[in-house]
Amino acid sequence: MANDREILREIWEGKLPICFRLDSDEVVHVREPDPFYLMVPRLSYFPLVTDKVKKHFVKSVAAEKSDQEMWLEYNGQPLKWHYPIGVLHDLLFDADDMLPWNLTVHFDKFPETKIFKFSNKEMVESYFMACLKEADVLKHRGQIASNMQKKDHNQLWVGLQNDKFDQFWAVNRKLMEVTGDQEHFKYIPFRCYIDEGYKQKLVKPVTENGCKKTLQDLLCEMFPDKKNVQVKTHGLIPPLDTPLQWLSEHLSYPDNFLHLCVIG
Repeated sequence: MANDREILREIWEGKLPICFRLDSDEVVHVREPDPFYLMVPRLSYFPLVTDKVKKHFVKSVAAEKSDQEMWLEYNGQPLKWHYPIGVLHDLLFDADDMLPWNLTVHFDKFPETKIFKFSNKEMVESYFMACLKEADVLKHRGQIASNMQKKDHNQLWVGLQNDKFDQFWAVNRKLMEVTGDQEHFKYIPFRCYIDEGYKQKLVKPVTENGCKKTLQDLLCEMFPDKKNVQVKTHGLIPPLDTPLQWLSEHLSYPDNFLHLCVIG
C-alpha cells in the first residue's frame, strides 16, 4: 500500500499558476477585460476550476455567445478537458515560456473535431469514475471498486472536486492496497502520452521470476525500438530505476493511472 504519506501529500498539493485571457476577437466592448489569474491543482480537471473564469469573461462576449460552451487554448492547441490539468501542462507547455501558464479563453467556434463537448460536471465525474474502475480492473480485477458503496464513490469525487486530501485518501487507500497474498498489483494502470494521444498496454510490476520491474522496463516494453526515452509526470522526470509498483502507489493521479508524458 502507498505508505509514504508525505510524498502523497506533496503530489496532491501541486499547483499551477494560470493566466486566462479572453480571445481579443471575441471581445464586444471597446476595452478588453482584465486577465484572470488562478492557482489550480495539477490533479484536477479544467471544468472543475473554471467557473469563476467563465463568470469573469462571459459579460465581455456577444450575448448570443454567452451560453455557449467555453473552451481553452494554448499556443493554438485546444485543451482536452478530460485530461488532468497537470498532464496537459507536462504535455504541451513550452519549456521556453515563463509561468504563469498563459491560456486563451473562447466562447465561439468550438473545435468539435479536436476536443469533446463538455455539458456539465456530472460528465467529468462519469469519466473520472470510469477511469478509476478501469484502473482497479488492472490492479485488482475490479474487486475493490465494485465492492465499494455509493458513498465511497461520492467521497472520492467530492474529495477531488473540493481539493481535500484527507477526504479523498481515506477511501483511495483501499484502491492502493495489495489484496490477498499478493505483494504487488496484477498490472500497472498507466498511459504514455505521445504526439496527440496516448498508448497503454498490459504491463506487470514484476518479471516472470518475481523481480521488480522499473520505469525503464516499462518504457522498453512500450517503445522497444527507441532508446533514451524519458517521461515527465507531475512536472518531474522520475529516475528510470524507480520500481513500477512504487510509482503506481505514489505518483498515480486520482483516477489511479500513471500519466507519463514522453519527452525523449
